[in-house]
Amino acid sequence: MTTLSSTRRSMLLIGIPVLAVLGGAIWLITHHKTDAAPPPAQTTSVVATTTRVQQHDVPIYLTGIGTVTARESVTVRARVDGQLEAIGFKEGQDVTQGQLIAQIDPRTLQAQLDQALAQKAKDAAQLANARLDLRRYTDLAKQNASPRQLLDTQRAQVAQLEAALQADEAQVNYAKTQFSFTRITAPISGRVGARLVDPGNIVHATDPNGLVVINQIDPISVVFTLPEESFQDINQALHNSKTPLAVTAYARNNPEALGQGHLILLNNQIDTSTGTVQLKADFPNSDHKLWPGQYVNARLYLGVRKSALTIPSQAVLRGPEGNFTFVVDANDTARVQAIHVLGIQDGLAIVDKGLQAGQRIVTDGQYKLKTGVKVTESSPQKAASTTQDDTN
Repeated sequence: MTTLSSTRRSMLLIGIPVLAVLGGAIWLITHHKTDAAPPPAQTTSVVATTTRVQQHDVPIYLTGIGTVTARESVTVRARVDGQLEAIGFKEGQDVTQGQLIAQIDPRTLQAQLDQALAQKAKDAAQLANARLDLRRYTDLAKQNASPRQLLDTQRAQVAQLEAALQADEAQVNYAKTQFSFTRITAPISGRVGARLVDPGNIVHATDPNGLVVINQIDPISVVFTLPEESFQDINQALHNSKTPLAVTAYARNNPEALGQGHLILLNNQIDTSTGTVQLKADFPNSDHKLWPGQYVNARLYLGVRKSALTIPSQAVLRGPEGNFTFVVDANDTARVQAIHVLGIQDGLAIVDKGLQAGQRIVTDGQYKLKTGVKVTESSPQKAASTTQDDTN
């Protein structure tokens, strides 16, 4: 009886560890299968907006900030002293070259001119008499009836009076010139500004402000600057073009074109303090949309890039290795495509490497994409719904 109990006890002690080992093995197998089970399938489609790569001629231009300046600007000043008698213009009026601007009291200068004319007439009469005497002395000298010294003295007298008459002529011309300055005319055609002196005032040739300023506003000029890096492109375009380069002026805060002109100056040096080069363009301005002192955006056209590939600028992404975009293949699968961008203008990126005309690219929603992901084209309804949900 005792031996049987001992045997049962031994079997029980051996069986418990065996059962524990078997249970652990079963748990490990079950747990491993559970962990190894694949996750439930998830969708890989991303809603995005796409477009096609376009190929067309693209204008090449540079844009700088400029200031409208008068083609010519003249401050009209008095050139002689005197009382201002009359003004021949209205403020803000257009005047033509040669038109009367102001009249200065001419009486003093008229008297000086009359005096110079009288002196000239006096010396002319004396010269005529001296020449007659010279002719007589010459005849007497031929007959040995007059001393040689008297003839030489008369010749000197005639030469002296001839010189005096030349001086009188110069004095008369000077007096006439001074007298003409009493009538002040417009040196250029343009528009006058505010009157700076009223009639009745005494004006002087040394007055700093002058009488009025005339600005030529038709045609008119725009002076603008571009970065010095643009110089070589501008210089090359000037040499390649048989006609002056076109320039368009735009309002600073408005896309409206204010005028079409052409380049007349590429300055002969680069401003080292600002790193810019100055340019100047001329514009016809019959409708006066451009006004002196106005700030504008000046667009300089360098030429046309034929058959250029363009994509919307928002389709261009930047990564550590340069620019890229997402291309959608025929099976609606997205992939990353490296591209080289020549420039961006008017919302379009000009691409010369990495794309072909007609390829489908992603313009919106690309930040959710990666290579191999399916692309579902967004519809206007979906886009509107998404925008409303985001707003709410």
